[in-house]
Amino acid sequence: MTPRPASTVVLVRETADDIEALLLLRNTALAFNGGYWVFPGGKIDQEDYPTPDAPEYEAARRAVVRETREEAGIEIPARELIHIAHWTTPPGQSRRYSTWFFVCPLRASPQIVVDDSEILDYRWLSPRLALQAQDEGQLKLPLPTIATLKTLQHYRNLQDMDIALRSIDVHVFPVDSEFYIPPLTRP
Repeated sequence: MTPRPASTVVLVRETADDIEALLLLRNTALAFNGGYWVFPGGKIDQEDYPTPDAPEYEAARRAVVRETREEAGIEIPARELIHIAHWTTPPGQSRRYSTWFFVCPLRASPQIVVDDSEILDYRWLSPRLALQAQDEGQLKLPLPTIATLKTLQHYRNLQDMDIALRSIDVHVFPVDSEFYIPPLTRP
């Protein structure tokens, strides 16, 4: 089964002494990651391609802006997105996705509005507290979310995080994924 293109974004805000990421609770009735806490995101739709021959990367950026509006009720600027990873669901799964991961630093704390259908709740948590809650069985997090939070747990402010994430290599899983075509330039 060919993975379906998707994208997700880690919205990160700064607190007095740390950073926090937005996690959304998916409805348990959903077939994929139902009952899990995830970052905003979803499938890339045909309408997300600005032109028929546009690269998937551009569609992924547009899709994640749209999905964040749909799932969390906020607008994020595409120019602020930092491409950090690309995950492809392994073969043998009932659903497979080829997912672009972005981080978006937020300079202000927006009002979050969930739809109470696909998304039931939200939490702002520091990466360390989210990982601790996962370890203690208080939150269910998918593997790519855990890996992303582990990367972010080392940062205490948006400036250091922004500089560091723009300078590291994009994490690709699996390393030799045939579904990842890197963008020509990385903003």
